[in-house]
Amino acid sequence: MKKILFPLLLLLILLFFWFDLDRFLTIEALKANHASLVSYYEHHKISAAIVFIAIYVLQTALSLPGAAILSLAAGAIFGVMMGAIYANIAATSGATLAFLVSRYLLHNVVQKRFGTRLEAMNSELEQRGFGYLLFLRLVPVFPFFLINLAAGLTRLKLRTFFFATLVGIIPGSLVFCNAGASLASIESPEQVLSPRVLASFALLGSFALIPAVYGKWKRKRP
Repeated sequence: MKKILFPLLLLLILLFFWFDLDRFLTIEALKANHASLVSYYEHHKISAAIVFIAIYVLQTALSLPGAAILSLAAGAIFGVMMGAIYANIAATSGATLAFLVSRYLLHNVVQKRFGTRLEAMNSELEQRGFGYLLFLRLVPVFPFFLINLAAGLTRLKLRTFFFATLVGIIPGSLVFCNAGASLASIESPEQVLSPRVLASFALLGSFALIPAVYGKWKRKRP
């Protein structure tokens, strides 16, 4: 199965860039097609939601570029609340698939080779992994796709990964969907993450780390 899965994933990624599909995942393309996308949603609400979620899941599972544009599109097409719900479901599902693929393909290899060096980190993640992952989801320090793949190489539990991702990306989904609802005023995805927004995310992230920090402090007390 591994001999089939890896080439298949690689083929899908290569096809994405070969056909230059990322040209559809730009602010310009979203603005140009906004009216037609909204019109389609008004007449085919269920199919529009299903297609959007499927595209978002595939993009995230394959670690392709375009997540920020898709989150903006969710707000622009479905509105802030429904857009955030669809984006959250899709991003969490896609991230979980990427996590599972990484774990299935590479976890055993990495653990066998670096298991002793990673033991302390694995132990910490098994005990307080939810707080650490929640912090990483709330504070966009590392790329979203990189966290998905790296987490799969550790002993972090699947349910911990799933729920920390589900909860941790809610603020970001709301921010991007709210910006997408006012699409005309957005020139780039980077514009959404203003210093004020990033500071708010950092504050939320610091609260997520409190249980982990307290646990380490309590363990070290004489």
